[in-house]
Amino acid sequence: MRIKAGSFRAFYPLIIGFIFCSPFILESVLCRASSAQKVEMVDGVRIVHNKKGGEWGNNQRISIELIRTIGDVNTADENLAFDSPLDMAVDDTGNIYILDSGNHRVQKFSPEGEYVAAFGRKGQGPGEFSRPISIDVDAKGFLYVLDRDLKKIQVLTPESEDHKVILTTKLNLDRFRLLAPGSWVARSYGSSGVPGAAEEKAKPKLIMLLDADLSVIKEFGEPFDFGNEMTTTFGNSVQFEVDNLDNIYLSFAFQNRVEKYTPEGRLLWRADRKLNYSTKVIERGKQEITKTSTRYTSPRMNRVSAGLAADDKGRVWVVTYNRQFKKEEEVGRMVTGSGGVATTKILGNTDLQTTDMFKLEIYSPNGVLLGEIPLTQFVDMIHIWKDKLFLLDRDRGVKFYEYRITEK
Repeated sequence: MRIKAGSFRAFYPLIIGFIFCSPFILESVLCRASSAQKVEMVDGVRIVHNKKGGEWGNNQRISIELIRTIGDVNTADENLAFDSPLDMAVDDTGNIYILDSGNHRVQKFSPEGEYVAAFGRKGQGPGEFSRPISIDVDAKGFLYVLDRDLKKIQVLTPESEDHKVILTTKLNLDRFRLLAPGSWVARSYGSSGVPGAAEEKAKPKLIMLLDADLSVIKEFGEPFDFGNEMTTTFGNSVQFEVDNLDNIYLSFAFQNRVEKYTPEGRLLWRADRKLNYSTKVIERGKQEITKTSTRYTSPRMNRVSAGLAADDKGRVWVVTYNRQFKKEEEVGRMVTGSGGVATTKILGNTDLQTTDMFKLEIYSPNGVLLGEIPLTQFVDMIHIWKDKLFLLDRDRGVKFYEYRITEK
């Protein structure tokens, strides 16, 4: 199956992200970069307003071709029967490591997608996990596995032997990536989902730079204030990734906002694009307290992006929603627990594994939307390694799709 960039065209109403009206914007100079976008310089930061379709239009420059899938919800092979896979990593030789969170393990596959080994089991000791949530691999082949429940990162040698444990009790991390000098970039969770959020005057940021010992070097990434704590937490849900030069990229699940930062956390550019739905809050979150109970109502907002990755040429790939979920496409999770054991049940029509709801957007290294590639499956995560692109369908097919990226 081959899908070409630029072949998908849609006509959207004009929606400029409200984030660019934030108080921290003091002055701007407007200029026209090309027919595909407008560019503002705001306090030394490049702000790119991209038009529909991107700069390439119908002149396709990139295609992706499906090579294989890894995992299957209906497989009888226990090595391919994933449960809530959440993350993945690829080492320098092309070996693939899949974080099979619900099975409390890491599955290793060869560059050809063949099963090699499994690491981990349920527990709290060395080599044991409790629903690990994030994984990365360093240049020497050491695996780093973040276990949020146990508040630690376990480091495994290239031979999958226990190497050391790094405690994360002070930071409550829920995602990380390794940077080349031995530092880290990470996201934490808390009362409102961002570091230091308990103190409103601290103006908490969204992402942290950490040194080798997990001490905070810098916090960056401006949250948008939606008016109350619950809605602000929800509305600032952010995904991040790093490239091979340690530049850091952010995309926002509910905001029309893609950003690039230097390895030191300095904002280089922010981009938006035309969408065919609004990014305004549909319903604010609220908390209702009575004498006998507390009831929470989750905020309602349209979804914008489901993840991002960067390739070796510094281009940014963002999984974006063409439209919102139809009722028959929605799935949910019900988590129950007994005796310290949690069980997750997926609710909804998991037999439906195809959709036209998602597309890939490809941005240049300076924030210009180049082109779009339509997708035909549900997507919960994206990862790029060299000319390989991986897309995760976590809850329906419970598999990774592996594509080859081809330049024209």
